[in-house]
Amino acid sequence: MNILRINTTTLVIASAGVVLLTACGHARHPSNQARAASAPPRMSTLKAAAAPHQILISTAVNPAHLDEPEYAKVLATEFAGVEPENAMKFGPVHPRPNTDQHPYDFAPAERLISFAEEHGMKVRGHTLVWHRQNPEWVTQSNFDPMQLNSILEDHIRTVVTHFGTRVFAYDVVNEAFNDDGTLRDTIWYNQPGIGYAGQGTKYIEQAFQWAHAANPQAKLFYNDYGAEPINKKSNAIYAMARDFKARGVPISGIGLQMHITLNADTPENLQSLEANMKRIADLGLEIHITELDIRLHSDDAASLAAQAKLYGEVVAACVHQPACKMIQTWGITDKYSWIPETFAGYGWALPWDRDYQKKPAFGAMLNALQ
Repeated sequence: MNILRINTTTLVIASAGVVLLTACGHARHPSNQARAASAPPRMSTLKAAAAPHQILISTAVNPAHLDEPEYAKVLATEFAGVEPENAMKFGPVHPRPNTDQHPYDFAPAERLISFAEEHGMKVRGHTLVWHRQNPEWVTQSNFDPMQLNSILEDHIRTVVTHFGTRVFAYDVVNEAFNDDGTLRDTIWYNQPGIGYAGQGTKYIEQAFQWAHAANPQAKLFYNDYGAEPINKKSNAIYAMARDFKARGVPISGIGLQMHITLNADTPENLQSLEANMKRIADLGLEIHITELDIRLHSDDAASLAAQAKLYGEVVAACVHQPACKMIQTWGITDKYSWIPETFAGYGWALPWDRDYQKKPAFGAMLNALQ
């Protein structure tokens, strides 16, 4: 709150409005009619508050949790989009080789899509190419590059064609870069790869071409973590995106995962995030915040307040950048967060606690969207 003293009159500027206090302590409020006419209605859900900004509020979902009434209720009430946390990754969706009578398992993803369609939600696909969660029939079979090329092309074509226009966007390639900006050594790039080892981002380009051929209407994204501010990794991703755009490779945008800690809350880091988003936008690309969570060492009041502040700042950065079209949390509730099992000593990363109570982070997100 900023307080300006002018002679005997105090002007108090607060988020709720403007109040003039005279020296004798009486308040002069703008008329109720004037305030009603000038102030937009305050939204009570995240998806409603985001809609005027043309931002999709989405979350990652394990379809098995849809059986839990409170989970399903929060999901349907607060979110306008969903993404399967694991159900569309290579291993879960394509667990058996193509020689099997039933190589694909679409059932969990189909269940989530049905829920989304019943509630008017959009579905985002994750992920077609990743170095993790590949099935053993792929990783343990000693395929040569030509065989892997055929396997990956079939996988991308089959998955994208199967879901058709029910999935509006995909993370085509996920986490292909190291922190220093070099390409990660993976089964798809150079171990042994799909025929483009040592040719830079050519294998990523090929994956985008296959996905586009399978569904020309789908928006296609490259997705990564640790590349939110400007650094060596985000520079490499930007250079790839600029090259793809210049040569007509069908890339629609960049996914910024945003798995972060309170250490991210510095003016320098937030300014760097905004600068990175701007240069992506200047290429004519969309930005999706794809996996937002903010992990904590404690759920004490101070930690939750600091978390809320950073959640609000991230949401505000998206609101202020017109090319930012989606904010997606990596889950709804701390009850099912991946953080405790992955980062020892951390937890409490999401806007709802284990009992589905809204945390301060929820209010900060809502305020940033108003």
